[in-house]
Amino acid sequence: MSDRWDREHVLGLAPDAASAKAGTGVAKPAKWSGLGCGAGAVWGECQGSGKSAYRAAADLGEPAFRCSCPSRKFPCKHVLGLLLLWSDGAAAAGEPPAWVAGWLAERAERAGRAQARKAVTAARARDPKTAAAREEQVAAGVADLDRWLADQVAHGLAQAEKAPYRLWDDAARRLVDAKAGALAGQVRALASVPRRPGWPGLLLEEYALLRLLVRAHAAEGLSAPLRETVRARIGFTVVQEDVLASGERVRDRWCVVGSRDLAQEQLTTRRVWLRSRSGRSALVLSFAAPGRPLDVSLAVGTEIDAELAFYPGARPLRALVAERHGPAVAAVPDGTGVAALLDEFAAAVAADPWLDRWPAVLAGVRLARDGAGLWAVDAAGAAVPLRTGDPWRLLAVAGGDAVTVAGEWSGRRLRALAGWHPEEGVVIL
Repeated sequence: MSDRWDREHVLGLAPDAASAKAGTGVAKPAKWSGLGCGAGAVWGECQGSGKSAYRAAADLGEPAFRCSCPSRKFPCKHVLGLLLLWSDGAAAAGEPPAWVAGWLAERAERAGRAQARKAVTAARARDPKTAAAREEQVAAGVADLDRWLADQVAHGLAQAEKAPYRLWDDAARRLVDAKAGALAGQVRALASVPRRPGWPGLLLEEYALLRLLVRAHAAEGLSAPLRETVRARIGFTVVQEDVLASGERVRDRWCVVGSRDLAQEQLTTRRVWLRSRSGRSALVLSFAAPGRPLDVSLAVGTEIDAELAFYPGARPLRALVAERHGPAVAAVPDGTGVAALLDEFAAAVAADPWLDRWPAVLAGVRLARDGAGLWAVDAAGAAVPLRTGDPWRLLAVAGGDAVTVAGEWSGRRLRALAGWHPEEGVVIL
């Protein structure tokens, strides 16, 4: 089978460092039987500690994975080991066995049903009566939020410090009922603000941004791109088919610079950040119910030649991968210094005042620690504070050398998601 993934691509699919290590441990031909590849899939049986071997397979198109082991990680160590062996050429080409062919057929059938459901949903959304009814519901919900915001400011911010969670949750639930889901999420997130240092100023800032969004929703004469941004922030969605049909298309070499999963109620969201060689940024989102695998087709540390279709907006950022032009390869992204990052973020916020995160790639930075925490310092001496769940891992890989660091910039702090060392390669945080 052509276009085999390299080792870095496979390990980039691992849900965590422990899985990557375990996958490497089972990537030994002696542990496997029935290794094969073909029909866009790879498969094999790995002998575990029990009597029965674990059957592992991967659909390389999406990609998607299955394994008979009890692990709840996707992909599990057996699938990772299988893919590593395939990457090394240990899987012979052939026809898939019945258990693999049946799985592939089931996947194709489910995909067909999902496509049909999407078509029905899109048709309903385009129905003029349905659309008009939702517009009325949202308008009523936004007006209710406007009154709620006025009450919070009129009563003073002091009450928020000891206010119960339901102060914000009740307001968010009313917005959910009004079909303004994205706006509801923003209101619900306010409950954590009074627990932060300097919370009164932060909370007032959040209230002001919400009021600006409320006023923008009711305003006349907004430009079409800004109108789309306002609607998206409130909760109106654009169906993927429309984005692929009429969205702005950009073909470039896109480097996957970071990925982050967020669990929110009954849904897990994966944010994947991409940076093109021409300096364009993009965000690809995928969603899954708890316990279900998320999209792993974009592995951190790889680069794809692809055409992206962007959702409409004042500062288009969210996109879909419309078409790939070749396999993913390991790559190091181009980066900037701190000043260029701040300039880019300022321009983005000027176009979209509600932007709360921006992809950052800082090249040639050294890591420094002081009493305030970890910092990334560029060649000009400018620095930004870093936040990462495992600072020692990043420090160990850097080893005092200049590295490339990528992550999400909030305007105050950079949440590091990945780093590149000239000799050690990529480390996913």
